[in-house]
Amino acid sequence: MAARRALKAVLVDLSGTLHIEDAAVPGAQDALKRSGKLSVINSEEGIGQARLRTAPITIRFVTNTTNECKADLLERLKKMNFDITEQEIFTSLIAARNLVQEKQVRPMLLIDDRALPDFEGISVDDPNAVVIGLAPEHFNYQVLNQAFRLMLNGAPLIAIHKARYYKKKDGLALGPGPFVTGLEYAADTQAIVVGKPEGKFFSEALRGIDCKPEEVVMIGDDCRADVGGAQSMGMLGILVKTGKYRTADEDKIHPAPYLICESFPHAVDHILQHLL
Repeated sequence: MAARRALKAVLVDLSGTLHIEDAAVPGAQDALKRSGKLSVINSEEGIGQARLRTAPITIRFVTNTTNECKADLLERLKKMNFDITEQEIFTSLIAARNLVQEKQVRPMLLIDDRALPDFEGISVDDPNAVVIGLAPEHFNYQVLNQAFRLMLNGAPLIAIHKARYYKKKDGLALGPGPFVTGLEYAADTQAIVVGKPEGKFFSEALRGIDCKPEEVVMIGDDCRADVGGAQSMGMLGILVKTGKYRTADEDKIHPAPYLICESFPHAVDHILQHLL
């Protein structure tokens, strides 16, 4: 286990870590609360009363979710009784919008219709770039072929992220990664990836927080994107066994996760006991 270090910030993944679709991970809401008695989590019962917001740290919620805009995501989190504000959430959709504005391109938006509000004001006429997220209803031959032809004419491919799969209530489901890889292969090019595990994503999420990477912990269910990405930046990574986690995921990255926990409340308990 890595040496103990004083924390200034905690980054928390959303889907698979705090919730799965519209169901919260057991105990996740209470683990975030601003007040309440602190107690050690009973490892047999699995749920305790550790409150992350009682600690003198900054919390940011970072997500690769691309199938809904930030406003809808926040509303859904509130309906699940999560104590989260809009300013605390940083999404890969916002990171993609920032890159589109930086490059001053007109994107073909291969994203879910519910995500379109996050690109409001961005010109999409006569597209000269392709932005791709998770858009199952649009992933058909005609649409993908249109994107392919744009890329053959020099349009950059901007991937909101390249996750292989994600967790739904009925099991694992394909993420945008396989479709991004297919377009890369067909057009013989490489996508610009903006979401986790890219270092720039983590840096943007921490913008305005006075901290160094070694003073940050990332909690997530994706060993590569959440934990591997954070640890490549010098942060600590805590992998939770909820969401998309599968047995032996921790063996897929090097170095191995700083810590593996059953769930988010257990990760909070460890932070409060050992990292402050």
